[in-house]
Amino acid sequence: MMKFQLILSVLALCFCVTLSISFHDHVTPSSQDFISCLESKSNNANGISQLIFTPNNVSFLPIWEVRVNNNRFNKSSTPKPSVIVTPIDDAQIRATLLCSKKCGYEMRIRSGGHDYEGVSSTANVPFVMLDLGRMRSVNMDVAKRTAWAQGGTTVGEVYYAISQKTNKLYFPGSICPTVGISGYLGGGGYGNMMRKYGIGADNVVDVRFMDVNGKILDRKTMGEDLFWAIRGGGAASFGIVLAWKLRLVPVPELVTVFLVNITLEQGATEIFYKYQHVIPNIDENLSIRVQISSEDIVNTNKKTIRMLFFGLYQGSMDNLISLLDKKYPELNVTRDKCQEVTMAQSTLFYQGFPTDTSLEVLANRTVNFKLDGQNKLDYVRTPIPINGLKKIWRQMFKSVGSIVIMQPFGGKMDEYSETATPFPHRAGVLYQFHQFVQFNDQTSDTTPISLQRISWLRNFNKYITPYVSKNPREAYYNYIDFDLGVGSATYEEASVWGNQYWKKDNFKKLIHIKAKVDPHNFFKHPQSIPVF
Repeated sequence: MMKFQLILSVLALCFCVTLSISFHDHVTPSSQDFISCLESKSNNANGISQLIFTPNNVSFLPIWEVRVNNNRFNKSSTPKPSVIVTPIDDAQIRATLLCSKKCGYEMRIRSGGHDYEGVSSTANVPFVMLDLGRMRSVNMDVAKRTAWAQGGTTVGEVYYAISQKTNKLYFPGSICPTVGISGYLGGGGYGNMMRKYGIGADNVVDVRFMDVNGKILDRKTMGEDLFWAIRGGGAASFGIVLAWKLRLVPVPELVTVFLVNITLEQGATEIFYKYQHVIPNIDENLSIRVQISSEDIVNTNKKTIRMLFFGLYQGSMDNLISLLDKKYPELNVTRDKCQEVTMAQSTLFYQGFPTDTSLEVLANRTVNFKLDGQNKLDYVRTPIPINGLKKIWRQMFKSVGSIVIMQPFGGKMDEYSETATPFPHRAGVLYQFHQFVQFNDQTSDTTPISLQRISWLRNFNKYITPYVSKNPREAYYNYIDFDLGVGSATYEEASVWGNQYWKKDNFKKLIHIKAKVDPHNFFKHPQSIPVF
């Protein structure tokens, strides 16, 4: 009898637990409940109310729109957050996290930079957007060659802060200053200095991080596995980065930049063919980025390819010209094409600004870099032959508004294991192959011309398959691409895209770490690290 009663009791308990879980899973989130929760956890309810925005607030849409840098998402049909919170301290971030969980909301974290698929600002479920844009201080320690940058900082704000203290240090960050530091480092982060100093994530020495329970951790308390994961595996899959401690690297007070402009008629195909052999193996102080586009030849019905070779050399103009005269004379870099500038001014140069522009523009968020287009990114490990390049140019002749950009690897990158961080694109990569189509002359991404350009991009990406990395075909997580797939119901499904971003061993390790630190998968989006 007692045994029978015990069984009934266990069954009743199981039923109650199941009912509780089911009820919780189907609760409809309420923005008012969320706001009440936030206010109850705040020492200053009136103060925090100034940092909360719902669709009823006149400021809601401008705040949401200000960092949505792609018109693919900046439109009325895009699902928007139920609530936006713009915290100014750690306690408000913790309250936002805990109240989102309590009230049944998902959370998206926006650190303030680029977002190729809108995962930080839109979702198909009720969600709270945690906008870290008010948390953007940079604290320098020149003597120790380090800087703490808050999670809402842009890379340009880091560059500007450094430039106000010294011209002898810099951070191996992004080429574009409007990139958010957290997204940049969370995905790995390439740039013009990586051939000498590695990617951005290689130069992170500590972190302040909030886990899913609201606990604040640093490198020591989180352990090396989690510290490994957030530097290239997508930090927003694991928690909230409050601040990054960056290693600053020595640079000359003056570096040399140059621009060479070449068309097919001037031998561009042969010059680029040699680029593939020379630049990945040249002096690690030199990086040459190539921007390639097709254009009409004036007064004819023909097209040509134009290549812009943007160079940065961490050294003098004389030494640069001597180096290239020996290794790459075909590029014909002469003194009139060069400038000696500070490292911060080199960032201006790559953004198309005159190098004497005030450096304040690096920290100016109103100078917004628009990503009105769609991207894909590949890695090249074997030089593309001349006939292959000519075939690629013919495909580019069929497009309007397309650009491809080649970013060289080699140098220091060849010294890292592909498991040193989750970012696996290391030894053997010659250059990145970034493909981009623009819609900035269109009213939206759904006009016939925009749709034609998207179709061209996808077909072009398939066309170049023989010339890019294989098994897996590598992709870059910071250029997130939903065309690779979004399913994560099973490991087999998720590995279709996960192995391309991180390769098999790194992806499995990321899944293992995710299961430990966020077992219920609170921090998620369509291509976040899954939990099975």
